[in-house]
Amino acid sequence: MKTINVSLVGVGGQGILLTADLLAKTAAISGMDVKKSEIHGMAQRGGSVISSVRFGTEVHSPIIPEGQSDILVAFDRLEALRWAHFLAKDGKVLLNNIDIVPVTVSSGLQQPVTDFETRLAKAFPDALVVDALAIAEKEIGNARTMNMVIAGALSTLAPFKKSAWLKAMEESFTGRKAKLLEINVKAFELGRAAVPGAEA
Repeated sequence: MKTINVSLVGVGGQGILLTADLLAKTAAISGMDVKKSEIHGMAQRGGSVISSVRFGTEVHSPIIPEGQSDILVAFDRLEALRWAHFLAKDGKVLLNNIDIVPVTVSSGLQQPVTDFETRLAKAFPDALVVDALAIAEKEIGNARTMNMVIAGALSTLAPFKKSAWLKAMEESFTGRKAKLLEINVKAFELGRAAVPGAEA
């Protein structure tokens, strides 16, 4: 199997690293060689975070070169634009339909993007858009499960069986976290269901 590159981007506190860990664990359970890396940009203050996951028959490096991401998973729309240059020409985009105003803009240090919607539509005309936060809040009653809604949607784009994802979730939510498994599985299932044509 050729190496598949997945870039997960957003800001600190959105659960990006946990989602990346889940993807990597799922790939390993599925018999893939996996490499993962992360970049934290003032994550505690809402700065940019990017996590790279590469899997295949044999993976030599955790670093994804620019223009080589087969899947770009954006936890908010602005970060999608910030990291658009990582997407491969035939790559797929999973876009969480929320906007988080950067600290530099809210503090007045930087002007907001004026043609944002136009640039977004031009960059990602075929993006799979999911209202993950709305689903987490309305269906689960817990905004912190947003990342598992995104993971569920991502599972429809990645080449792994649903059972492998669920096994990875069981391994991730153990010990004191075991009580969180049920609610996160529910969020995952809702994320899958939010993708048109996806199998239950």
